[in-house]
Amino acid sequence: MPTASSPLADWLDYLEALHPQGVAGIELGLVRVAGVKARLNQQAGETCPVILVGGTNGKGSICAMLECILLRAGYRVGLYTSPHLLRYNERVRVNGAAVGDELLTAAFSKVQAARGGAALTYFEFGTLAAWEVFAAASVEAVILEVGLGGRLDATNVYDPACAIVSTVDIDHTAFLGSDREAIGFEKAGIFRPGIPAICGDAEPPASLMAHAARLGAPLQIMGRDFGYLKQDNQWLYWGANGQQASVPIDEKKPQEIQQHASQPMGQQIRRSGLAYPALRGENQLRNAACALAALDALHAVLPVAMKDIRQGLLAVELTGRFQVLPGQPVVVLDVAHNPQAARVLANNLLQMAFHPKTFAVFGMMQDKDIDAVIDALQARVTHWLPATLAGSRAASADFLAARLRAKGLTVVDSFASVADALLAAQEQAGEGDRILAFGSFLVVAAALQALGRKA
Repeated sequence: MPTASSPLADWLDYLEALHPQGVAGIELGLVRVAGVKARLNQQAGETCPVILVGGTNGKGSICAMLECILLRAGYRVGLYTSPHLLRYNERVRVNGAAVGDELLTAAFSKVQAARGGAALTYFEFGTLAAWEVFAAASVEAVILEVGLGGRLDATNVYDPACAIVSTVDIDHTAFLGSDREAIGFEKAGIFRPGIPAICGDAEPPASLMAHAARLGAPLQIMGRDFGYLKQDNQWLYWGANGQQASVPIDEKKPQEIQQHASQPMGQQIRRSGLAYPALRGENQLRNAACALAALDALHAVLPVAMKDIRQGLLAVELTGRFQVLPGQPVVVLDVAHNPQAARVLANNLLQMAFHPKTFAVFGMMQDKDIDAVIDALQARVTHWLPATLAGSRAASADFLAARLRAKGLTVVDSFASVADALLAAQEQAGEGDRILAFGSFLVVAAALQALGRKA
């Protein structure tokens, strides 16, 4: 058993072996983690405001934007996200920087001493340890990214001052259900009575809205209560002072404007002339609008100035979210691993300058909707380079190649690793072509390592 002075690598090996039950080490539920939390005397919601961020896609971007804006406003901020790309330390950030090994191992040691006979999962152990790091740093705001679902996720043992659901789509069906209604209910599990709830999905499942209504959670929905409007090279955010606007949608407006720019009359917040977030892709406007809606709802406890918002959005960084690396051929990294994220990625690729060929280094988990992801991107990719990822959950390169060929797509070859596939893409792509690496966090991590870049 490791101690507080043991290397971080020893602790991570120990955590991986501690609770092997469930599918891929995942076992949802709050009983174990809540019991250890109580023994640690962790007081969520009493020491500082907590923003809990869930959703199928976009939650990592929202967390990054909130962190950057609050830091610009002068707050001490703790951020907990997952998964990591290259180092576990990326998951726990204080004041915009990944914490050091010593702080993590000290926190792990405290959780170990308090857990008794509770067989915590890797994620549960890490969540409790992250809170210990934040408490030791006396942070003034905590941002927690939900790991999986929401209702039974370990982060949900902490009571939020605001809860955000970015989007709701099909993913993790073995744990959350097979349709948007079932998944929406799980996502809505992070809502609380009387606590602001933000939903960035313009057409949320009825189950999500019904759960918020039963709880008495004041729910704000994209396009109804807050939204955005593109303005040439800038954009406008509008909100309703943190209150539900319940404004009918104008049937004469195009669908996109209906969803994101139907602007309520009367009491409202309008912020125009905003520069686009530093994160690429039009979907980041939706994520930015969610972040601003949450900050408006928390204005009484976490006030931020307009300059903080502007500077925060311009400075935000997040590896692997439509990340375009300079050079020729251009390299695009994206962690998209489900159909909704793949459709967003396809649209973002369409907005780029023309590239004669696109070589896609592609790896996925076998429990994902592989065919739907391929369908979303086949019009944007000319050459596919499937690669086998590490771990028992990964789909083999040969399996991916078979699915691609069944759709009549061009497969360069099957590759034993992302590094091998990336090297082949670099050898075949011309200067004006484009290399895309996507399908999993593991793909982006391996690509970063092969390219000698940091997360």
